[in-house]
Amino acid sequence: MRPGEYRQLAAAAVFAAAMGYLESAVVVYLRQLYCPEGFAFPLRKFMDPHALAIESLRELSTLVLLLAVAYLAASSWKDRFAYFLFTFAVWDIFYYVWLKALLGWPASFQTFDVLFLVPWPWVGPVLAPVIASCTMIVLALLLLDSKENPGFQEWALWIAGGFAILTTFLADFGRLILEGGYWKKFLQLAGDPRFREISSNYAPGNYDWFLFTGGEAVILAGLFVFHRRQK
Repeated sequence: MRPGEYRQLAAAAVFAAAMGYLESAVVVYLRQLYCPEGFAFPLRKFMDPHALAIESLRELSTLVLLLAVAYLAASSWKDRFAYFLFTFAVWDIFYYVWLKALLGWPASFQTFDVLFLVPWPWVGPVLAPVIASCTMIVLALLLLDSKENPGFQEWALWIAGGFAILTTFLADFGRLILEGGYWKKFLQLAGDPRFREISSNYAPGNYDWFLFTGGEAVILAGLFVFHRRQK
């Protein structure tokens, strides 16, 4: 990368870190409203459908902001994808850095968190998204340092690994939806009183570290293949 690109990357990192603070500040307010005694599973009190819709759209808007920054930061789709990965990962890491500074939370890397809400709550220990974010930063830097586009093999490995990791986050509440038959009225799920009651009293089970590690390994294999091809 040229010196100017390093400055641009640094500016993107500053933006993402500041955005992470905004995200953590919103969570501080939400926890004061819904978890005044501290955030932990089972949640006991779940957002009402209107607040949940607002929060879901706010989360989606953060992705739109990151996509817009990535679009403005580069001219090729490869580099735009790299900037999106980079800013997303820095944002995610600093989100937990700021929460630790503001609330003293999480207590450890094994603490479970609600990671995202769309299309249903993602849950997992804090360590998992942090590891995934570090991998995303490595991938982003490798893409930015390369003049060639990734090939089919690399994309296949990255998508497969990412899907495996995503599955570990979606599994807990996905299992609730499938086993309870709630998929039949998925669009009205947030307003279903029975599902809200079950969700409020639900504590995630053991996280699937085996599948997560497998997904990471597949992504790293794609990184290795791409790096070797550049040589």
